[in-house]
Amino acid sequence: MTTTAQQIGIQMYTLRDQAEKDFLGTLRKVAEIGYKSVEFAGYFGVSAAELRRTLAELGLAAPSAHVGLDFSNLDNMQSALSKEIDYAQELGLQYIITPSAPVPQIPTLDDVISLIPFFEKASELVRAAGMKYGYHNHDFEFRQVNGQAVIDIWLERIPAEHMVAEFDLGWVHVGGAIPAEYVSRYAGRVPLVHIKDFGAGHEEADLGKGQVDFASVFAAAGEAGIQHYIVEQEVFASSSLESARLALDYFRKRGMAE
Repeated sequence: MTTTAQQIGIQMYTLRDQAEKDFLGTLRKVAEIGYKSVEFAGYFGVSAAELRRTLAELGLAAPSAHVGLDFSNLDNMQSALSKEIDYAQELGLQYIITPSAPVPQIPTLDDVISLIPFFEKASELVRAAGMKYGYHNHDFEFRQVNGQAVIDIWLERIPAEHMVAEFDLGWVHVGGAIPAEYVSRYAGRVPLVHIKDFGAGHEEADLGKGQVDFASVFAAAGEAGIQHYIVEQEVFASSSLESARLALDYFRKRGMAE
């Protein structure tokens, strides 16, 4: 696999200020900019059938969605997640990704492993519906517990077929780790990555303006099995749409996007 084989998509949370006003219209803008896929973080009241028709009309793929879990109660989590799974099935998603988990500022091993039953039950439900389950990191999952990063404790204790890693490369960097090392360490378990850039002071930057070493990740992507590069940005120098355009231009300049 070469780096040009990866599909370039965008996490719709990037365009939340647009999407909350006109979700389907924002998807149209995404397609016009030139993105080939989207990852969802909410559907703004649009039915799965209508959203699927819109995606087909626009020629957009939708491999995944972020779906938060209720970590306070296992039964409540299952009930809420089951509804999300029904929607995802109708939409035709491949992956359901948990975007975050409640890790204390100074976690103990018990804090970390107490979350595993939630991941395992979520995975069981998602996999029973024919999809794959994954987890998306921030920087706090790189806090050390007994000399080991939280994310590694989870990924070592949960079988690879039960939970893939959607590494957010920017947050890996902010967490003090090396993105390319992580995608290589978990090769075959990283079908999607988030592309997010940070500057010297850990302030978020437009793609290519920061210090995250994406080039090494691109070089390792084939062996790691990365299939999707998903742009995500939360802070903008100009606007969310302009940052989305700049991010795709970053890939175009490298011959990785049309």
